Amino acid sequence: MKKLFSITLATAVILLSAVVYFTAKYKNITPTPQVVDGCCPTDLSSAIISGESIAYFEGKKVDVPQLALEYDRYAVLGLSNEEKWVEVDLSEQRLTAWNGNLKFLETAVSTGLPWWKTPTGEFRIWIKLRATKMEGGEGKYYYYLPNVPYVMYFEGSGIPSWKGYGLHGTYWHNDFGTPRSHGCVNLPTEAAAQLYHWVSPELGSNKWAVRSTAQNLGTRVIIHE
Repeated sequence: MKKLFSITLATAVILLSAVVYFTAKYKNITPTPQVVDGCCPTDLSSAIISGESIAYFEGKKVDVPQLALEYDRYAVLGLSNEEKWVEVDLSEQRLTAWNGNLKFLETAVSTGLPWWKTPTGEFRIWIKLRATKMEGGEGKYYYYLPNVPYVMYFEGSGIPSWKGYGLHGTYWHNDFGTPRSHGCVNLPTEAAAQLYHWVSPELGSNKWAVRSTAQNLGTRVIIHE
């Protein structure tokens, strides 16, 4: 019994020493956050939820702005859909909307953080939503964002629609020009509103959401370093 106790005690000492060693060695290493593709939309209904007033982003509470339906203000006519395209420059953190070679809109944006990279390639917008709720991440990276405005999800270059990458307005930070997102392209809300009503698929009258079709094709989105 004494010999067995000695062996058990020795084993415990070895295990404790190992725990102390590895804790000391790796205590300053920050774990890589959980990788989740895209912006994690919780629904595609496009409905504005009037009762939501608080959002959470990076461990902080954020006020949710009240959203109103505004169509006439952003009506864009006389432009050829096939000549429209959107360029996102990741190295410059800028988005430019082009009508052929003519610039329609340019704005600073916030794209994906290093562990949530925004994909590169050529895409097309497959759905536009006036608003949607996004939720995902974990720990300090958890986010709960009701009424994300002017959302334009894109697909292509091997990225399927369910990954949840898109262009959208942003009310939870104002740090445009710096990567801050979970893979989506964050725009200032005013710029997102203009882009939303400019790109295809066309909304038609009094619609809150529209999916692209062969007859109402989504605008091209080209993302590059």
